[in-house]
Parts: sequence; C-alpha cells; structure tokens
Amino acid sequence: MNEKINVLDNGYVRLTNVMGSDLSVVNSARVSYDKESTELDEKDIRLIKFLAREGHTSPFRHTTLQFEVYAPLMVARQHWKYIVGSDHTMDAWNESSRRYVTEEPTFYIPKEDEWRSAPENSKQGSGETLSSAAGFIFTNELEKYIERGEELYNFAMETGGICAEQARLFLPAYGMYVRYYWSASLQSVAHFLNQRLGRDSQAEIQEYAKAVYALAKPKFPVSLGELVKTEV
Repeated sequence: MNEKINVLDNGYVRLTNVMGSDLSVVNSARVSYDKESTELDEKDIRLIKFLAREGHTSPFRHTTLQFEVYAPLMVARQHWKYIVGSDHTMDAWNESSRRYVTEEPTFYIPKEDEWRSAPENSKQGSGETLSSAAGFIFTNELEKYIERGEELYNFAMETGGICAEQARLFLPAYGMYVRYYWSASLQSVAHFLNQRLGRDSQAEIQEYAKAVYALAKPKFPVSLGELVKTEV
C-alpha cells in the first residue's frame, strides 16, 4: 500500500497499512449476540450510526490504520499529544532519531505570503496573513538562521568530532522535519480528526489532518462519516 498525499513544502502523509473495514466494526459489535455479517447492508449501516451516536466506541477500536508522516517538529509534537494524553487505546508511535540519522536535514520554511500575525484576542493561534513584503523579511531571516545552524551542526561532527546526538543541538528544532509511523485505532484517528480539522487549530496541522482524513475516509466511509463531526 502506498497511498500518499503531499503536505506543506516538503511533508507528506502516507497510508501504509489498514486492518479491517466498516464490516469489522459491525461484526465486533454483533459478536455480543453471536452474529456475523458477510456483506455490509442497510441494517449494518444503521448499527454503525447507532454505535457512533450513542458513544458505544469499543467496536471502532477493532480496526487499525498505520500512517507514515513526514512533518515539521512543531506539527509532530502537537500530534504526539494524542498519543500520550489520549484515553483511546491501540496507539503506537515510532520516530526517526538524529542520534542515529545524519541525513541532510530538511526544514519547513513558510513562503513570504504564508506568515500570520498574532491574534488580537487570544494568546494562541493566528490572526491575519502578513503582507508579502513583511513576510519576505522573515522568510529571509529564517533561511539565514537555518543555514547557520546547519554549518555549526556539520562543523561539530566533521571538524570537532562531536557525536551526532549532541551535534543536533545546533539545528533549529521546531521547523525541522521528522519522519514517524503512527498506528491507531479508528476511534483514535477520528478523535484526532475532530480536534485538528477545526478552523481554530494551527493551520499547519490542519493540513496534515485533511490528508489523514482523505486517506482514511475511503477505507471506512460509513464509520468516519459518523465519527467525524468537524466540517472538512
């Protein structure tokens, strides 16, 4: 399986594996009555709608999706909160580490028309987009900052003989791309989507949530149609 959607400038979400279907949800619920469906029908669809509406969520945890994600660290750490702070089971996360990986680092650099102002009435989130003239200054400064960090990173390892796990301290962290695998139950995926598809979430993670939704929805059209209440 190699279904992939590009995100931001260098990122992507790739669906690498799926276990189960809408029918799996139905049969996980029907086992209570020693029943099994072999093909999804209208009665099964009504059952899925009932389960989602009434909060009977355990059948949605018998299906699993696995994604490979390449995202800036600021996105990955927001995403990580759904692993360590969630009461939804069946989650796993493995991430590349610069203790071992010394490949050329890649950074997320907003284009000149992508910088956002601080909101007027909130301590978090974003306001209006800055002018391209103002954005040009910050894109340029960020590029210079990253370039200097990479120079120091390479100098530490190549000239100073510093180990990779310490040399990485010189790399600007929050914009640096990391690659990770995320495996989660359908319920957990829906929880993430409901939280991060919202227009009040950070714009960058919204784009990743949209990609996750676009890849997952065809695999579980009925279940996600009922579980995800946020407008896409």
